[in-house]
Amino acid sequence: MARWAIAIHGGAGVDPNLPEHRQEEAKRVLARCLQVGVDLLRSGAAALDVVEAVVRELETDPCFNSGRGSALTRAGTVEMEASIMDGRGRRCGAVSGVSTVRNPVSLARRVMDKSPHSYLAFDGAEDFAREQGLEVVDNSYFITEENIGMLKLAKEANSILFDYRIPLAGADTCSALAAAVEGHGSNGMVMNGLPISIYAPETVGCAVVDSSGFTAAATSTGGLMNKMTGRIGDSPLIGAGTYACGHCAVSCTGEGEAIIRSTLARDVAAVMEYKGLPLQEAVDFCVKERLDEGFAGLIAVSGTGEVAYGFNCTGMFRGCATEDGFMEVGIWE
Repeated sequence: MARWAIAIHGGAGVDPNLPEHRQEEAKRVLARCLQVGVDLLRSGAAALDVVEAVVRELETDPCFNSGRGSALTRAGTVEMEASIMDGRGRRCGAVSGVSTVRNPVSLARRVMDKSPHSYLAFDGAEDFAREQGLEVVDNSYFITEENIGMLKLAKEANSILFDYRIPLAGADTCSALAAAVEGHGSNGMVMNGLPISIYAPETVGCAVVDSSGFTAAATSTGGLMNKMTGRIGDSPLIGAGTYACGHCAVSCTGEGEAIIRSTLARDVAAVMEYKGLPLQEAVDFCVKERLDEGFAGLIAVSGTGEVAYGFNCTGMFRGCATEDGFMEVGIWE
């Protein structure tokens, strides 16, 4: 029998000045959700069932940016997206523009298992969720007071600038964001055009290999704070934010546009397959060589029970566990 392993994340790009009590809260949520996965794997559950269950737990807790607690659009609403992939046969399902489905990752699973398609979005995804009898709630369920405040800050800092590739200094259009950076003490660090100090950690995810050696991955997010309505990021895109095959399972987080351009999740598997690199070396190579000027992170497991992670930004909420008893939850290097 193969060795099982699990890795989870709650977003990359962490305010270096995040208060200690918020760090501890995040680690408690990660530890609780990680334990859900560990218990299922110890009972012999399949990797696909484990990643769905763990991401559902992360979606339900408002600590991170998925499900309840999702980032808000410019209009102050929530548009969520998620994907799931089974390493056996590389089956997959994904959804975007979901506004009332309590657990988007489960809708992505239904798209994979119960529809002839791989990806549904907006009204089509909502209609399918109701056909499948999934739990739906009012959009207000997902909105927290904290995120309403963060949207206000994001609009103040980002009323003109949206492209994170524009430098902070030397242009009049950057003045609002530069002032916000100075005012919020983030030392000039930005992700997706927003100062780290007012950047909502984007995306939760889980990657698993079970005791039969089968892999699966799932990713879920509310997207960017103050995003344009209709914006789609990397999380629902198979090969970008999520990927699973016989070699590994991967879930990514960070600057969605950079992850999309680099097909980051698939690239980890490709490097393992075509260059013959072990998991951690493949992760390190992709984070260093494939993101260009983007900032992101990822978690991964191999088909042989290894776990790995990598990021090139300021911290990543993460946790992992293996069958031999190793368990870790962390934020920084």
